[in-house]
Amino acid sequence: MKKQIIDFILYLKVERHYALNTQKAYERDLNQLLNFLKTQDVSSWAALNAQTLNLFIMQLRHKNISARSIRRYLSSIKGMLTYLVNQNQLKANCAVQLRTPKISQTLPGILNYEQVLQILKTKRASRFESRDVAIIEVIYSCGLRVSELVGLNVADVDISQGFLTVLGKGGKTRHTPLGSSAQEAIIKHLETHHSNALFVNKNGDRIGVRSIQNMIKKRALDSGIKINVYPHMLRHAAATHFLQSSHDLRSTQEFLGHASIKSTQVYTHLDFLELSQVYDRCHPRAKKS
Repeated sequence: MKKQIIDFILYLKVERHYALNTQKAYERDLNQLLNFLKTQDVSSWAALNAQTLNLFIMQLRHKNISARSIRRYLSSIKGMLTYLVNQNQLKANCAVQLRTPKISQTLPGILNYEQVLQILKTKRASRFESRDVAIIEVIYSCGLRVSELVGLNVADVDISQGFLTVLGKGGKTRHTPLGSSAQEAIIKHLETHHSNALFVNKNGDRIGVRSIQNMIKKRALDSGIKINVYPHMLRHAAATHFLQSSHDLRSTQEFLGHASIKSTQVYTHLDFLELSQVYDRCHPRAKKS
């Protein structure tokens, strides 16, 4: 069973071009299921049934695992069993009988434009100041996921044409416009840069996600912003401000690299939320707290 999990993860990597983080998440989920199946004396995937899977899901619920995480577990399991069916190693996928838990849609944290500027204008006594500014400018200018940012190479930047080549989820490549401020920040950063990777750490290795998270959090605190700011908030800010200016959901979808328009529609709620906040502050007939 372990060997079949390894083969499935390799399939996700080579055939489906899943992101490394997704591969690791699927592997963790399936290994956790495998450990559970050992306690149930299930020694092959063919011996697995929907009742045993339901017991596994119930165990996750008792551990207060979120509905969103349970959905991912089910996605991992269904994907694995479908793979085995397609490989003629299994007759049927018993996981298709399981109900996927509904999740309440939560709005991502919002940074307004002034707060983004605050983070950018704050100067920190660091030899990586130009790198850090360029990182923030690129995330905000291009609406990147932090996982996309860390994978960027110098060759992905085309200053003359003003765009960036990004490898997104599922191994899909997109070209995204690079704003003038981001271009200037990259040019300054590259003056003292000597690596194929666009952004590196103090050891000269490609910078990691955690380093970027810590850097942005510290800059936000230094700038006087009293909330926990994380990289994805800059992506949310970029998407919200882009949609507010363009009023074009399809263009926003392309900008963010979303496979489905449903993923982009959350930003229509963000737009309304900001509108309602302005109304509450300014309209004479609004409720005053």
